[in-house]
Amino acid sequence: MSRKEFEVAAEAAVLALGLSRAKDLAGLLAQGRTRERALTELATPGISAVVEKLYDVLQTESVPVTEAAAYVRGYVAAMLRARDAVQVRTVWSGPSTPAVPVRATAQVLIEVINEARDELLAMTYAARPYPALTRALTEAAARGVKTHVVVETLAGAHGLLSGREPADAFVSVPGLRLWHWARESAGNAHSRQHAKLAVADRRMLFLGSANLTESAARRNIEAGVMVRGGEAPRRAAEHIVELQRLGILRPFRT
Repeated sequence: MSRKEFEVAAEAAVLALGLSRAKDLAGLLAQGRTRERALTELATPGISAVVEKLYDVLQTESVPVTEAAAYVRGYVAAMLRARDAVQVRTVWSGPSTPAVPVRATAQVLIEVINEARDELLAMTYAARPYPALTRALTEAAARGVKTHVVVETLAGAHGLLSGREPADAFVSVPGLRLWHWARESAGNAHSRQHAKLAVADRRMLFLGSANLTESAARRNIEAGVMVRGGEAPRRAAEHIVELQRLGILRPFRT
C-alpha cells in the first residue's frame, strides 16, 4: 500500500543525509532504535528536522520500522544505480581537432529543449533573437512545457551589455516566463548574472560558456558539459527554483 507522506519524508531524509549516512538510518530503523537514538547517531548539521519528520510520519501512518528500513535501503540502492548510470560528455564548438570531435553548441541547446516534456529552466547572460532557438522554445510551449529563463538586464550589466534587453530575445515565445536577479544589497552592485545553463525535466543539464545568442551557439569557441541522469540536473533545477521562491530571482517586467 502506498504511503505518500512517508515516501516523501523518507526520500527527504536520504537526500539530506547522503547515501552513506542514509544506510546508517536504515540500520537504526531495522533495529527499532528510538527517535532520540537516531538523532544522536546521525548527528550531522541540518538533518534533525528531516529525521524528526520521518519518525513523526512513521507514527501517523503506522509504518512498521522494518518496512521503513527496507524502503530506505531500496531508495539508496536506486540512487546508487542512477548515479552509476550518469552520462557526462564535453561539448565544444568552434575549430575542430583530430582528437576531439566538435559539435555545435546550438545543436546541443536545441537537443535539451526538444527533450523537455514538463519543465525547462535556463539561465543566460546575453541573449539575442536566434530563429532556431526560438522555434525550439515555441514547439516546447506547444507541448505544454513550462519554460523559465533567467536573463541579465542592461541595468544589471552596468554598461557591459548594449542594445536591446536580453529578455527581448524571448518575447515571441508563448507562455515563457522571464526572470532576473533582483540585487538589493550594496555588495551586489557590480555583480553579474553570468550563469549559462539549461535543464530539461531535472534529468538533463547542459552547462557551459555559451550565451543564448547565435554567435555563441554557432561561431565562437565555446566549451560545455552535458549531463544526463544523476543528481546534477535535479540539483541545478532545485537551486533555480529556490532562488525564485526566496525572491532573489524575480519576474522580469517588460
